[in-house]
Amino acid sequence: MHDLDETDLEILQLLTSNARRPYSDIADAVGLSPPAVSDRVARLQERGIIRGFTLDIDRSQLRKGTPVLLTLEIATGSQDVSSVKETLLDTGAVENVFTTAEADLVAYVRAPDTDVAGWLAATFSEETIDDFEVTLLSGADWSPNVGGMEFALTCAECGNTVDSEGTSARIDGDLYQFCCPSCETRFEEKYELLQQGAD
Repeated sequence: MHDLDETDLEILQLLTSNARRPYSDIADAVGLSPPAVSDRVARLQERGIIRGFTLDIDRSQLRKGTPVLLTLEIATGSQDVSSVKETLLDTGAVENVFTTAEADLVAYVRAPDTDVAGWLAATFSEETIDDFEVTLLSGADWSPNVGGMEFALTCAECGNTVDSEGTSARIDGDLYQFCCPSCETRFEEKYELLQQGAD
């Protein structure tokens, strides 16, 4: 397994700033050939580090609404946090949702009107939200950065960090990472047993 290195991080940073950047430009910046950059990007995609190439839209130019930061305290026993998060994202007014360590949700919302409480009441049942806090925003900037990060692949068998000694295997079309060949063997044996039991 090729160990991920600083060049991979540099490629990620360049793609983060502009996902449409030509591989020839990236190659010039990192000192590789365009085909070598293409191979590295393909490997990062295969490992799931790059999940997709997205479009960054200035929604303020496309949609009306008041930009607010909304902190929601979810009522105990009402709905799980993931379903509330999904409902928020489905409204079309929410651009980002973050989950805090206390299981509160913080969302960047372009509220359809200045009545955020009314918008929440129309979106959720009364017992879903315990409390909320609204902060009016004057602007929002998004600047993703991979600087200072290290790769931390996890072994599919034991959960340890995968380093340069690790291996990878494609099983039924899915790519799995392992910290050592013995973990790969154990995982494959368990997988075969489960497959036999399912047949």
